[in-house]
Amino acid sequence: MLFLLLPLLTALFPGGDSEGGFEEPVSYHLIQISSFYNHSWKHLGSGWLGKLETHRWNSSSGTIIFLYPWSRGNFSNNELMDLEKFFHTYFINHQGFYISQLMFKDSFDLQVALGCELHSGKAFVGFLQIAIQGFEFMSFQNETFLPSPKGGEKAQKACLLLNLSPAFKHTIHRLISDICPRFTLGLLDAGKTYLQRQVKPEAWLTSGPNPGSGHLLLVCHVSGFYPKPVWVMWMRGEQEQQGTQRGDILPNADGTWYLRATLDVAAGEAAGLACRVKHSSLGGQDLILHWGAPHRSLGLILLAVIVALALLTGLGFWLRKHWTYYEAPGRAFLLK
Repeated sequence: MLFLLLPLLTALFPGGDSEGGFEEPVSYHLIQISSFYNHSWKHLGSGWLGKLETHRWNSSSGTIIFLYPWSRGNFSNNELMDLEKFFHTYFINHQGFYISQLMFKDSFDLQVALGCELHSGKAFVGFLQIAIQGFEFMSFQNETFLPSPKGGEKAQKACLLLNLSPAFKHTIHRLISDICPRFTLGLLDAGKTYLQRQVKPEAWLTSGPNPGSGHLLLVCHVSGFYPKPVWVMWMRGEQEQQGTQRGDILPNADGTWYLRATLDVAAGEAAGLACRVKHSSLGGQDLILHWGAPHRSLGLILLAVIVALALLTGLGFWLRKHWTYYEAPGRAFLLK
């Protein structure tokens, strides 16, 4: 069944522009962060399709929160209820495991990442990694729990105990090698309208803090684009400026993305530079902003002022031609 669904990925994620390195790996993963403090646990859980959060875990009710109408994928209600029961039982059981079996007594944080990723566009590879206090503790490979060297004796003991349960290992293996890939492809299919939407970027130029005497920091802002992959570079003609520094791609509140690219140049060398933006929504028509060119909104304002002045001037000439101003004692008249 999974083999038959793989062609769906070609339709959802075509090859794209290799020059920009646009495409990201297709993956789905669950993140669990559990904190033990003052003899009680607090759990946070979320599910991510790539870098898009699609699910959260309601620890109070022990249920999955679906963040989008399509977050259920193509799973039936019974399948989703089975997943809820599994995670609810897991959260309860692992609390006792780390406290009673491994003798963790002080406050500590537990981080778990579980999921699957498509490799080379052919097959999904499942993974499970566990960390404590931010340090690797153990992982799951080839249906076996393996301790991390940094995990010490507690990690070795944990793996020894978990490997004694073939049923639990089989459940984890099935979760990451069968359920996760099917669920991921179901999400891609159900959410393809949302995931394939194209929103064009807006861009503008500013100068940043003075980087030094005689220098300018040119800043190119690119915002409001979707999907996330984008290519931004400062150019001189067709020559890329290797000093371009790209920041992190940050999320906007509406689900689109923002990026800024900077270039430190000598003040006398800024003329002739331009910021070039490539994005799938632009249909191959790159967005190019030249340094020193008037801002679009400023240009529109100037154009409106010029048009208004021209109209007033024309009206003045028309009045002078068709009307005569006559002034009598105590009165003034316009005579045609």
